Amino acid sequence: MDFKIGVKIMLEKINHYAQFFPYVWLALLFSAVGLNLSDYEIPSLLTYLLFYSAIIGFAVFVFKQNLLIYTLKRFFEAFVVLFVIVTLTFGLLRMVPGGPFDQDKALPPDVKANIEKKYDLDKPILVQYKNYLVKILNGDLGESYKYIGRPVTEIISESFPASFLLGFYSLLFSFLIGIPLGLFAAGRHNQFADNASMIVAISGVSLPNFLVAAFLVQIFAMNLKILPPAGWGSAAYYILPVFCLGMRSIAFIARLTRSSVLDVISSDYIRTAKAKGLSHQTVMYKHVLKNSLIPVLTYSGPLVAGILTGSFVIEIFFAIPGIGKHLVQSVTNRDYPFILALTLLYAALLVFSNLIVDLLYAFFDPRIRLA
Repeated sequence: MDFKIGVKIMLEKINHYAQFFPYVWLALLFSAVGLNLSDYEIPSLLTYLLFYSAIIGFAVFVFKQNLLIYTLKRFFEAFVVLFVIVTLTFGLLRMVPGGPFDQDKALPPDVKANIEKKYDLDKPILVQYKNYLVKILNGDLGESYKYIGRPVTEIISESFPASFLLGFYSLLFSFLIGIPLGLFAAGRHNQFADNASMIVAISGVSLPNFLVAAFLVQIFAMNLKILPPAGWGSAAYYILPVFCLGMRSIAFIARLTRSSVLDVISSDYIRTAKAKGLSHQTVMYKHVLKNSLIPVLTYSGPLVAGILTGSFVIEIFFAIPGIGKHLVQSVTNRDYPFILALTLLYAALLVFSNLIVDLLYAFFDPRIRLA
């Protein structure tokens, strides 16, 4: 009996302190963002605190929402999906005619045989597949065929941070502009502000980002000379690529938010809130917005994975040392380990971001029950 009482008291304390986790994590996150934009190096301690506080907050949220079984099931499904993706990618790379060392100038047979022996390409495909799975389970993604002697994990660890920062700021920019823009347009339905906002949104979807990038570089870098045309360093280098990469996302998010808000506004409880005399701002931001974010959340899953892995067009255009150029070069060079590693990275981000989105459904709409 005493044990049950002790467990109950402990759970009550956890539940009490859990409400502060989001605020603590956001404070840590914006501290890291402030340091990064101020050209200071983010301390390792802050990075670890961000990482572990996110894990703890995720675990507490899962327990509070009674989603433990659902989450474990989704993690199992995620491993199955990643296994299938790795298997299919591995098989397709071997089925495509040609090989990673088939060049315009043919290598001598003995040299080619030694190279294939070094990378286990002389063995049967099932043996190669088994060896690759064993390496993955040991955290070894193999050695690049193009960058001789360099492990794939080392190259990714050097280039992924730039793509991650570009994607993170593009996502932040997209949500901070797209959601208020959609809410603003819906609140002025069929008025001039609504039509103007949607014209901007449609333009953002229609215009290719490389065209916008060239236009912005010509104006702000060449003519006005207030922003650097390319490169990756201080916060000034972030502005043009972040805007170009986030432009289309802003347009989609704004249109989804507007459409969802217009549906929610016609609900009975919104009419009741207006009848009680609540102001327009209170109704829109307190009652309408939270219930209108489900479509935006659904779109956010693949959006997060796609943006965080970087856009190779933007990275090449602005000479950003990210992972995008490696993705293109690995396909061109038939660099099997690199292609497999980048495919696995993108798939893992996509699966995990979709899991987070599914769990957030229960937070934004309590009517949704996942477990």
